[in-house]
Amino acid sequence: MRATEVKRRLAMVIALALLQPIVLAILLSTGCRRVDRGQEGAAPSVVKAEAGVEMVLIPGGSFEMGSVREYETDETPHEVVVDPFYLDKCEVTQEEYERVVGKNPSRKKVPNHPVDQIRFADAAAYCNARSRLEGLQPAYDPQTWVCDFEADGYRLPTEAEWECAARAGTKTAYSFGDDSSDLEAHAWYKRNSTGAPRPVAEKEPNPWGLHDMYGNVWEWCNDFYQEDYYSQSPAENPRGPETAENRVVRGGCWDSKPDMCRSSYRNYEDPGYTDACFGKDIHGFVGFRCARRKR
Repeated sequence: MRATEVKRRLAMVIALALLQPIVLAILLSTGCRRVDRGQEGAAPSVVKAEAGVEMVLIPGGSFEMGSVREYETDETPHEVVVDPFYLDKCEVTQEEYERVVGKNPSRKKVPNHPVDQIRFADAAAYCNARSRLEGLQPAYDPQTWVCDFEADGYRLPTEAEWECAARAGTKTAYSFGDDSSDLEAHAWYKRNSTGAPRPVAEKEPNPWGLHDMYGNVWEWCNDFYQEDYYSQSPAENPRGPETAENRVVRGGCWDSKPDMCRSSYRNYEDPGYTDACFGKDIHGFVGFRCARRKR
């Protein structure tokens, strides 16, 4: 190699080395920042609440809620936006419920199973009690159970928040795809539950690290149920109609068929009844998980 060529290459190396700090300064000055992991499709961050319950920071954003199934008239797809929020990583267990409330209404008492036979008011009262234990402002009026979404305490997720979390950035019937045969690895449902709820967090989580979004127990949402609500709901942070006879439950349960475990499947329950002898079908097996706004 000629001496002139060696000098030319050496000059290029020196120039690149000198430019690196300049390039870095330009990137910083133009607002270069780390992309939120949730937006990349990886699991969002997990935080541990003061009482020890793990919660996942759901990044929120825009997504298509519902499905295009012609026979599911209450699932008419529509674009919605939800703000970031925290959601319990797992369904509230019997042990956790009893720690906060002091009793366990579940039919079969097993500490690491999700609490069941929960009325809407029971779930809301737990949210308030857990908020007080952590010095947060309770979200529910104990007389009417109307939710104050500006409070920093715990509450039940809205139906839109629940579906956003269940989908975990996906557009398929389930967070793992459209093939229901893969549900076995992700949920306790009719084919594998052996006829009862099972321990939480034993099945694979969804892409955002949430366990049992499908199956095990139905989960209360804060919303009242209305079949045609999607056709008139606001696009930003929809919270359901102001009042109705029933409240929304989501996710299916241990006795559900695969179709009832889809991310978009809507169902409802009378908030006052949880026993299978009185509630609709087997929806007496209702539990919940808590949400909290990102402060």
